[in-house]
Amino acid sequence: MTNSLPRFLAVLLLFASAAGYLRAHGSGEVFPAHQQVESFPTQLGPWNGTDLVIDQEIRDVLGPGEFLSRVYSRSADQGPSNELFIAYFPSQRTGDTIHSPMHCLPGAGWLPMERSQVTLSLGAHAPFPANRVVIAKGELRQVVLYWYWAHDRGVASEYWAKYYLIKDSIKMHRSDGSLIRIITPMYPGETADAAYQRILPFAGEIVPRLDDYIPR
Repeated sequence: MTNSLPRFLAVLLLFASAAGYLRAHGSGEVFPAHQQVESFPTQLGPWNGTDLVIDQEIRDVLGPGEFLSRVYSRSADQGPSNELFIAYFPSQRTGDTIHSPMHCLPGAGWLPMERSQVTLSLGAHAPFPANRVVIAKGELRQVVLYWYWAHDRGVASEYWAKYYLIKDSIKMHRSDGSLIRIITPMYPGETADAAYQRILPFAGEIVPRLDDYIPR
């Protein structure tokens, strides 16, 4: 507990500094043109997507932004589905900043069992870090892969995302950013590694398309 206190205070100071800076420098913010997140392709390789309804209560918690919640299935072989969630905030200067999915999944009854950081090497994009989490609800297990994305840059840490938020606000006069989350089920007897390997080709279809919806 003693060792974690300085880290907690440093993180708290970073968050407070980010909020204070963004509120104090709200004028002249740049909003690049982009396609709406809701228009993200429903066809991704062999996967076909079906939209999920995001309740207004959840939207109120998320704050002003663009959100996509969609399940992609392989209709040809009835393979496992992948649930894609994208939250894009054109501005984070009003205090509505991106938060970790680990804050909301427990509220839906899913508890984290295993956490690790992975490096994603997807197509022509430079490798970037992401989070891999195994969550459980009763006997059910799922693998979650998520990362923070802004200006063609992916990071795993919520704290690094805040750091870049301040840096980009100073250099680019922009405070936009996003969260990308993919969830896939684990079948009985399946390992987390096997489920994770199934996610990767799907993630590889997503990353090359992000720049059109989450501008560089």
